[in-house]
Amino acid sequence: MTDMDCRNAFTGELLECAREDKTIFAVATDSRGSVTLTDFANDLPQQFVECGIAEQDAVGIAAGLANGGLRPFACGPACFYTLRSAEQVKVDVAYSHQNVKIFGVSGGISYGALGSTHHSTHDVALLRTIPGIEIYLPSDGRQTQALVRYLVKSDEPAYIRVGRGAVPVIYEDEVPCTPGKANKLREGKDVSIIACGEMVWHALKAAEKLAEKGVECAVWDMFSIRPLDVDAILEAAEAPLVVTLEEHSIHGGLGCAVSEVLIQQKPVPMMILGLPEENTYSGKSAEVLRHYGLDGQGVAEKILKKLNK
Repeated sequence: MTDMDCRNAFTGELLECAREDKTIFAVATDSRGSVTLTDFANDLPQQFVECGIAEQDAVGIAAGLANGGLRPFACGPACFYTLRSAEQVKVDVAYSHQNVKIFGVSGGISYGALGSTHHSTHDVALLRTIPGIEIYLPSDGRQTQALVRYLVKSDEPAYIRVGRGAVPVIYEDEVPCTPGKANKLREGKDVSIIACGEMVWHALKAAEKLAEKGVECAVWDMFSIRPLDVDAILEAAEAPLVVTLEEHSIHGGLGCAVSEVLIQQKPVPMMILGLPEENTYSGKSAEVLRHYGLDGQGVAEKILKKLNK
């Protein structure tokens, strides 16, 4: 199967579900193009709300729709929904337990050359401190579609973050997508890599390169950050080294979630691989990942260096 675009996978599946369920609404912030909601708006205008560039309003409107028994998806850039409208997400959605799904596109460094103002390297850290909202970072288009099918039936508030461009397909056939359940994609006894979002593919590439050096590397897809699969983390810690990999700051994200479990229940050596504490390098996504050594080659080199110390 060819590469799939997670945002198109999401909105395409959402449109199909909304045709069958008239309570499903899409709320946009002048983002129908960047989110790929144009077909939704054209086909189901009565289930589409355009708010303009006003993320705070969009979250509040979505909460109001949910309070009226509807099932809104507020869709727009991840960087703005998790900072500009952070208070509305906290109070109107999570604290009030309104059934709002926030779909953040162009997460991580997807906006590339637009720089740190548009990079979303903080979102998981921020939302992990807010109780009452689920957090998902699907790894490919097929998993994204499966996640939509769960979300349209769930009554829980949720944040879903995807990138921007097409990504390699990881799940060719069956797509396990159970909240709070990580997917083990590769066996290995020497190292365990726990990754999320589009970094899962890079984790698999790193594992292939490590295998060439005789290092057996297990890979876990931790697409569900909240609820978190504690059992999978403890199983991963049976290897002598646990590595987390994320397109997010090294502070507060997946790495911290995993380390919080292990330091209390099963301390093992760890590496937290992500974006450093600086205004991120600007460039195409692949260039930024390569710059920080977060592509498959770079991750493999970091792990080998750690193992050889």
